[in-house]
This record gives sequence, C-alpha cells and structure tokens, in this order.
Amino acid sequence: MRAYDILLRKRQGAELSPEEIKWLIDGYTQGAVPDYQMAAWAMAVFFQGMSAAETAALTMAMADSGPRLDLSSIPGIKVDKHSTGGVGDKTTLVLAPLVAAAGIPVAKLSGRGLGHTGGTIDKLESIPGFRTELSTEEFIQTVEEIGLAVASATQSLAPADKKLYALRDATATVESIPLIAASILSKKLAGGADAIVFDVKCGLGAFMEDEEKGRALAELLVESCRKAGRRACALLTAMDQPLGRTIGNALEVQEAIATLKGEGPRDLRELCLALGGEMLYLAGKATDPEEGQATLARLLDSGAALAKMVQWLKAQGGNPKVVDDPKLVPQPATVVDVKAPQAGYVTALNARELAMVAMGLGAGRATKDAPIDPTAGIVLAKKIGDYVEAGEVLATLQNNSTINQDQIHTVQGSFQIGGRPGPMPLILGRIPASSNPPA
Repeated sequence: MRAYDILLRKRQGAELSPEEIKWLIDGYTQGAVPDYQMAAWAMAVFFQGMSAAETAALTMAMADSGPRLDLSSIPGIKVDKHSTGGVGDKTTLVLAPLVAAAGIPVAKLSGRGLGHTGGTIDKLESIPGFRTELSTEEFIQTVEEIGLAVASATQSLAPADKKLYALRDATATVESIPLIAASILSKKLAGGADAIVFDVKCGLGAFMEDEEKGRALAELLVESCRKAGRRACALLTAMDQPLGRTIGNALEVQEAIATLKGEGPRDLRELCLALGGEMLYLAGKATDPEEGQATLARLLDSGAALAKMVQWLKAQGGNPKVVDDPKLVPQPATVVDVKAPQAGYVTALNARELAMVAMGLGAGRATKDAPIDPTAGIVLAKKIGDYVEAGEVLATLQNNSTINQDQIHTVQGSFQIGGRPGPMPLILGRIPASSNPPA
C-alpha cells in the first residue's frame, strides 16, 4: 500500500477498507507515514466524512496501536461511562461508588482537565492522600477486592489517538464527528470496557454546542461500538448551565459527597440515576433502564453508595474522613461574593464564561503541564429559574491567591435576569442500545 493512494481515494470520497485504515494508522504511529500526509488525510475526512464501518475500523486500529488493558480476570460485564465534557460535571465521583454498590465492577481510567472542562483525576487528587497513579496490577486488584477503581490513564493507551489528536488540533480538523467518535472509542476499548454509556453534552458549556451535531455524534458512537463488538447507548444532556452548583476540584468533591448523602443538587442526582440506570441495563442487572434507576435510587437513599465511597477512598489511599467532614479537602484563602445588580428570575447562565473564569482562578489549565489550585472555583447560589433580589449573592468565587474585578464582572454578566423562564430539561434525548453486537 501507499499513503498517497489512500489519501487520493479518501479525497475522492471513496470508502476505505479496514486494511487500508489499519495500514495508515500503524504507519503513522510508527513514524513511517509523515505528519504532512496524515494531515492531508484528516482534512479529506473532515470534508468527505467516514461511514460507520470506516469509523469502527479507525477506532479498532487506534485502540490496537498500543497495549490494551485486559480486564478478563474481573468477573462480570465491565460497563464504562464517558462524558464528552461539561462544566461542573462530577458525575463519575457519584456514579462510580453508586454503580459498584449495585454489584457492577467499575474499572475506570480517566484523564486530567484541559481547557474549560475539568478532569476527574484532578478532582480525585484534591482528596488528601488519594492515589490515582496505579500500576495495572494494583488497578485490577483493587477492582477485584472492592469492585471499584478509578485511575489515571497510562501514556501507552491508544498512542495513535494522542498523536493524531495533536495533529488535528494544529490543522483545524478537531470538529470532524467521525474523528471525534474514533478518538473517544479507541481509548474506551483500549481500557477494556465491555459496554459503554455515553453522556453527550450539548450547549454553551459543552464541546458540541449544537444539539443536532451532538445527536449525530451520539448515534455514531453507539453504532460504531456495535460494529466494534460492544454494546452502547447514549444520553444527550443539556450543558447551557453548569451541572450542580459547584465548579472546581475540591468543591466538586464536596458536592459529590453531599449527593451520596442525599443532600446534593437535584440535577446531579437526576443525571447520575439516568446514566447509572443505563449502565445496570447494559450489565444485565436490570430489565430496562428504569428498573436500573429505581435500584440505584434505593442504594443512594439507604447509604450503601456512601459506604462504597468510604471503601473506595481507603483502597486508593484517600482520607475517608472527608465523607463526614468535607472541609478536610483543601480550603481557599480568598473568597469573594458576586451580587445581583437587579431583582428578577435567572433566565440564562453562560456555562462557558463561568468555566473560563474558574480556569483563570486556578481550577483548570491552559496547557497540560500547568499547575492546579484544588481550592479554586465557583459556587452558584442561583441557577436558571431561581428568583434573586437586587444585591443578593449570585455566586461565590474562591482560590488560594487573588481574585480580580474582571473575573467578578464576567461572572455577574454571565447571569441574565428577567421574567420567569420556561422549563429547562436536563436530558434532551436518548440513543438506545442497538441489538447485540456482531459476533
């Protein structure tokens, strides 16, 4: 094969064979196919698209570009959850112990935050002593012993994806839906998942702002999973305002613990139950997602999920006392209230602007090596639909350094105040699991 011929065929809109795609990805990973040819291929895909079969082949080729994590020694169906990224999205911190409490093994590899969306690993590392860097043996042993482990993804996982993503980022081809789907799926398959639930977020605070494009991505993820031999389903969820009432690492840990105690925000509980219900269904622990949700609601209300959180913290070196005293996570030195300029209802809340302020406070990073301030973030006193008096607190900003007037004004301006708004659904749609994957 020649890279030139593959590029020409894709430029002309032809459907590439699995063999051609694998040859191209293997060659690029090993350095035989240069950046300039791969960039040309990515641009051809951007304009010509890929079929579901091509996307599945690309997914498998990237998943196989490095060693896969073998979870076969762990009994049961391993169901993973993937979010496309949102503001205040701490669902994994609630879902992992909740689903594990239902008897489903949770073996999850997660990443760090980059840009305006936070990373699960950064949040967990704000818990004193919590270890996210686990060897493969430690990771699997922890899941076998307590049914749960969440660790930092290794650099060897799907190396073709890391290399290709950096190239897409530099060549304006990140927004290609087939390339997004293959990037997400390759890491999940390399991580050993048997089935996957996708949380595809749409709105100002999401990577996919447009709901129609979000649905297209969700449908492609589910179908590509089926072609790759895995069951999957997807929920489309709203991300015009942050999930819950906190943005920032230690803050989100505190809110997750409150949710496990039955004291968390309604939207976070609703989403965790919806995603978890799908996970139970795919794992064969429920006859349908609704039954799964009912099971998980009982585990939340009984305290079983909270008990699993304590067990999880102990297993990975975290201080379990944070469950009884969440203020044992790092606390800020600087706290500033942002107040409403007028009375009325909150009609809109710009999640992306809030996320960028939280990032500037120290809760996120602009480059992969930038440090994180675990105390930094925003607490929302008001969300869409809440009434506020003039001079009442809208939000509180915090960190361990300084907070400037521009940040305060940006947060104040991210709230639109007016008449009572209409309903704001959290779950916008569902792409159900297709029939069993091909043999």
